[in-house]
Amino acid sequence: MKKTIALMMVVMLFFACKSASNTTSTPVKSEPVVNTKLDKSSQVAIKGDWKITSVTYPGSDYIKVNSFQIADSKCFVGSTWNFISNNNKGSMSLTKSDCPAFSSPIVWSINKDGVFVLKIVEAGVKSKTVTEGYLLKVANQTEASFQLIDVIDVAGQKKDITYQFEKIISTKN
Repeated sequence: MKKTIALMMVVMLFFACKSASNTTSTPVKSEPVVNTKLDKSSQVAIKGDWKITSVTYPGSDYIKVNSFQIADSKCFVGSTWNFISNNNKGSMSLTKSDCPAFSSPIVWSINKDGVFVLKIVEAGVKSKTVTEGYLLKVANQTEASFQLIDVIDVAGQKKDITYQFEKIISTKN
């Protein structure tokens, strides 16, 4: 019975907190969740250096999406991400020309429901004081690629925005 109630609370929290404005990824407040277990195997599989190779969503030729309240979603193509699985930290960097340069530490995790929790941490700020983050769904995870899917609201309709990650293979010997 306790597990059922805890699961219902997690589901309600996930759907109640994830609201999005017109074309912007909207952060959600971090709330302590009882019995949220991490998916260690998915986290270990994401360990390392990655690059976003595409960002897709319906209407992308006509609609601009401001991803993670940082930049236009197309600016994330070519961005590099580092995920450290043993402490759930990492970093992200946007370097695409004609886009704002951006680099930041991140804190992340994947729970047993396949939800990727992302916090973008400003320089000099401790991650435990960051109270907002993003909830994305992990999909199509392999050794060399995975997707993070965010749900945005476009004119009252829910649309998926898919960030395609590809593993960066080190050429160091």
